[in-house]
Formats: sequence, C-alpha cells, structure tokens
Amino acid sequence: MERWLALELVSTIRHDGDGGVTDDLTTTPGTTRWLQAQADLLAGHLPAGELTADESLRLEIIELRRSVRALFARAVSPAPPSSADAQRLMPADQALDHLNTVAAREPVVPQLDWLPAGAPAARLLSAEKAPKVRLMAALARAAIDFLSGPQREQLRACTAPRCVRYFVKSHGRQEWCKPSCGNRARAARHYQRQRRATESNSAQDTRA
Repeated sequence: MERWLALELVSTIRHDGDGGVTDDLTTTPGTTRWLQAQADLLAGHLPAGELTADESLRLEIIELRRSVRALFARAVSPAPPSSADAQRLMPADQALDHLNTVAAREPVVPQLDWLPAGAPAARLLSAEKAPKVRLMAALARAAIDFLSGPQREQLRACTAPRCVRYFVKSHGRQEWCKPSCGNRARAARHYQRQRRATESNSAQDTRA
C-alpha cells in the first residue's frame, strides 16, 4: 500500500481503540519512534541515525501538523473535517503561510542524476547543515507535494464513529479508512434503525 509522509504526519492523531483519541507525538520518545518509523519516506533527506527528537523539535512538528491538518480540512470541504480538531482548526491562510515558511528554511538546488544504464532522475541537493531544519523542510515539502498532487482529490475524513483519520480513497465506493471502521459504521447504522423502529412502535402503542 502506498504511503504519503503528509498523511502519516496527520495520522499521528488517531483513534486509540478504546473510544478515545491518542496522539503519537505527546512525548519526545514517542516522536522519535514516529520519526524512525518514517525512515523510508525520509530517506535522502536525513540519515536514519539523525531521526531523533528533542522537545523543541517535537513542538515544531506538532505546529506543522496543525497547519497540515487545517489544509487537509480545507481539501475535503464541503465535507466535514476530522472530528479530532474540527472546532479548533488553524485558519487556512495562517496554515498556508506556516507551511510555506517551514519549507523555505532549507535552501535546495535541483540536480540531475543520469547513470549510463539508467533513466535520468531529479533530486534536490541541500545546502543546509542543520538536521532539524532539513527534517522540518522535508515534512513541509511532503505536505506541499501531497496537497498539490492528484491524491488531494481522493482525500477524505473517515466518517466512522470515533474515527479521526484522514485517508486517500483507493476505489470509488470507499467510505471509510479501513474495514474495522466500516464494520463500526454499519453497526451504528443498524443500531439507529433498530432504535427508530422501537421508538416508532412505542409511539403507535401509546396512541392505541
């Protein structure tokens, strides 16, 4: 399954499996674990050994996540955004400015690689020495690439009860981020139908 770094970032806020919401970036060890889990997506930007968070980096990542989640909410509009932060979203213009500012902190130069037996490939050569700046810029550019790419049109907020994830639709009829969410949503719909039927029968008995 294809993974996008921007989607991985916003998905650090997720359903905890017990009816609540958890945040993978609550602590510096948790943030480090998340960064190391994204080593493949960050390859070429930072060596795996430099994917370690301190408190200042954790807070920077959280602020960038706020920006990206606000822009994800804009992308899925007029459908509702994730319920995790629907009432406290960063204004879209502020989110856009913050995202672009973070991306611009790393000066990069496009380079062309072309091996004798291969196809030409472009890469960005960084002039930035600070690992944290390179990391934050990589996260910001990943969000820019995602939101300006074709996957934005397929971005959705999962509507299953208690789910707070965003996801990219993989087929036309997909309504939920994963099968377990679909099961919960169908169960909730069934419960609501049963409840309405029971209330209707009770009302008829009362009138009789």
